Amino acid sequence: MALRVGGGERPRALTWVGVLIGFAGVAVLALSGGDTTAKPLSIALIIFGTISWATGSRFSPRLGLPKDPLVTALYEMLFGGTAMVLLGVIRGEPGRLHLDRIHGSGWIALAYLVVFGSLLAYSAYSFLLANAPISLIGTYAYVNPAVAVLLGWLILSEPLTWRLLAGGAVIISGVALVVTAERRPRASQRS
Repeated sequence: MALRVGGGERPRALTWVGVLIGFAGVAVLALSGGDTTAKPLSIALIIFGTISWATGSRFSPRLGLPKDPLVTALYEMLFGGTAMVLLGVIRGEPGRLHLDRIHGSGWIALAYLVVFGSLLAYSAYSFLLANAPISLIGTYAYVNPAVAVLLGWLILSEPLTWRLLAGGAVIISGVALVVTAERRPRASQRS
C-alpha cells in the first residue's frame, strides 16, 4: 500500500481497512502458536524479504517481463535457485548433504513444492502481476499463513484451535474487503 501511495495512487478506504484487518488476522495466527520468542535477525530477514517481494511485485509490470507467465516463472526460479545454491555452497552445505539419508516423505514434500509451490504458484503469480491490481495480488501474503495452518491440520494432524480459526476468519474477511474494494469501479472510471 505504501508503494501505491508513493506512486501517486489513492487506494480506497475499504482497501486500507481490508489490508489492516488481514494484517490483524496474520498477527492472531502468529501469536496463536504459544511460542512468541523470535530472533531479531530472523525478524529482520522476514521484513527485508517482504519489502523486497512487495517492491518487485509493484515494479515488475514496468520491467517488460515476458508475456508468458511460465517463462516469467522460469526466470524467477532460475535466478532464485542459483542464488540459493551459491549461498548453500558458501555455507558449506554440500558436504553435509547425504541424499541416501533423506526419507521418502522428504522426496514427496520436495515434489509437492516443485509442482505446487513453484511451477503452479509462480505461474499464477506472474499472470496476476500482469492482469490484476497490486492490492488484490498482495492478499497472497494473508492467505498463505491460513492455508499453511489448514494444510498442517489436514496432513500433519496439527491442532486446530479456536484462536487459529478466528485468525483465519479475520484474514478471509480482510481479503474479501480488499477484493470487493478493488473490483468496484471508481466514479471517475465510469464516466
